[in-house]
Amino acid sequence: MTRKPVKRGLPPMHPGELLREEILPALDRPKTEIAKLLGVSRQTLYDVLKEKQPVTPGMALRLGKLCGNGPDLWLNLQKRYDLDQAERELGEKIKDIPTLEVA
Repeated sequence: MTRKPVKRGLPPMHPGELLREEILPALDRPKTEIAKLLGVSRQTLYDVLKEKQPVTPGMALRLGKLCGNGPDLWLNLQKRYDLDQAERELGEKIKDIPTLEVA
């Protein structure tokens, strides 16, 4: 018996959205300073904020340290976002793949 995942609430957000909309305004520091504190270029930070780049494990470590919440939050947000995007893109093709049972 296979279970369908239960979808609740809002669709997953890109971690850049959380960073852009909630975290950076609360920190009240210029993005240039945040990039410097993270040890990344301004362009790298801007690409994450604009949702053009994913939060990599390295960036998750940096953000987790800067924000004091660890890397797991950032990686989990990215994972949920990526899976949601892939499901939207591949949904019909995935339905055609049979589920095999182990003997």
